[in-house]
Amino acid sequence: MAWVALVFAGLFEIGGVIGIKGVSERKGWRYVLILAVSFAASFSLLSYAMTILPMGTAYAIWTGIGTAGGAITGMFLFGEPKEWRRVLFIAMILCSAVGLKLIS
Repeated sequence: MAWVALVFAGLFEIGGVIGIKGVSERKGWRYVLILAVSFAASFSLLSYAMTILPMGTAYAIWTGIGTAGGAITGMFLFGEPKEWRRVLFIAMILCSAVGLKLIS
């Protein structure tokens, strides 16, 4: 159950990044709400996951999902560049997260 909570924490982290982008570009209250709810859910789920999983592993997986998800979201939703180097480094982040899961 902790791994499921951790994955959802990472997904909510992506929602928070979308909220940040929305607030910085559009400055609407809806994006402030998305940002606040997403980060609150993300931190709550991460906190729960850390009661069972090692802190280093949980934090690395959470940041990996958030970082890779934020970059991918930026490419597809906000028109950021889709260079092969960006995709390569995102793949490296994901491989590192899988490696941590396999050894923990």
